[in-house]
Amino acid sequence: MSSETHNNGTATQKSAFTDKYEYHDYYLMDELLTPEHLLIKQTVRDWVKKSVTPIIEDCAQKCEFPFHLVKEMGELGIFGPTVSTEYGGQGLDYISYGLMMMEVERADSGIRSTASVQGSLVMYPIYAFGSEEQKKKYLPKLASGEWLGCFGLTEANFGSNPSGMVSNIKDMGDYYLLNGSKMWISNSPMSQVAVVWAKDEEGVIRGMIVERGMEGFSAPEIHGKWSLRASITGELVFDNVKIPKENILPGVKGLKGPLSCLNNARYGIAWGAMGAALDCYDTALRYSKERIQFDRPIAGFQLTQKKLAEMITEITKAQLLTWRLGVLKNENRATPAQISMAKRNNVAMAMTIAREARQILGGMGITGEYSIMRHMMNLESVVTYEGTHDIHLLITGMDVTGINAFGNYEE
Repeated sequence: MSSETHNNGTATQKSAFTDKYEYHDYYLMDELLTPEHLLIKQTVRDWVKKSVTPIIEDCAQKCEFPFHLVKEMGELGIFGPTVSTEYGGQGLDYISYGLMMMEVERADSGIRSTASVQGSLVMYPIYAFGSEEQKKKYLPKLASGEWLGCFGLTEANFGSNPSGMVSNIKDMGDYYLLNGSKMWISNSPMSQVAVVWAKDEEGVIRGMIVERGMEGFSAPEIHGKWSLRASITGELVFDNVKIPKENILPGVKGLKGPLSCLNNARYGIAWGAMGAALDCYDTALRYSKERIQFDRPIAGFQLTQKKLAEMITEITKAQLLTWRLGVLKNENRATPAQISMAKRNNVAMAMTIAREARQILGGMGITGEYSIMRHMMNLESVVTYEGTHDIHLLITGMDVTGINAFGNYEE
């Protein structure tokens, strides 16, 4: 794995792969969407079929990040679509954002991660907590894809417990001095900006914008991944980095800042995971009708039908869950616990469907000719990042019992 490299944006050679994907809507959920929602969904799907699925398997096999897609996603409005048009966004609602994430992750979780980080973890905190100058300086370039951003919260020793972070800033009068490091940071090696969270001298968590090129700031790449191989992941290392005071996010203090960002990202994951599940189901359904064993399609056997029936049932339940969550999000009524439930449920559902779909395909399911094994590997990361499967379970448990099982964890 030491020979893995990520390209510098050169388009990967397209394969002869034909994307036959069809969307599945068993409960006629599209009738709950507006004409604008349907247009957005179809537009992103058309782009995915044209630009992503023909190259994504090759990218994953070679562990290459197709950097040229960043500009294309910006042009399509996939980055920060809920940000107002004043700052380069689309001014869309959260169901539109969810549909975008579903269609992108249908192709690959890593590409959806790139979009989620850019929109929910970089643009959102600048939009929600930034100064007017910060919004005008950074948001248009991030929205267009001219700049790529990353989000620095997780540390090597502090993942589920971000309040324990050791990264810190010291007030030096005209600037802050930032020291520490962050781990498992999507986009970091190719990002122009990073939204970083660190403790001040009073132990209060503060957000700041760190720019590529600042002395003492580096973002080494992490190699050897078996998951999200078409996404680029790295560290953030800060060695006496001078942070101008105008780069501090003025609108928030404490863990509330990064957790609000994570809520938006988790919302997008809940929709995105459905895309991975739908792709696996669609692949398995089509294959089962074409694969002949004992003189008949395997779709005609009871155990295959059991798998397929359970798949579409779980997908339909997830579609209903996320649609309702989107309505609540648009009304500013979606709670963090509700978002946690959807993220946990939908990712677990997608993992189960991917494994069942792989069984339907037999040996062919492990080859790069089909997307299923790549989805399986990617989902092993999705189930962990933005809150692990177990942490989200405890969030629900705390919400229904009123008792905190996290020890001294505080928001």
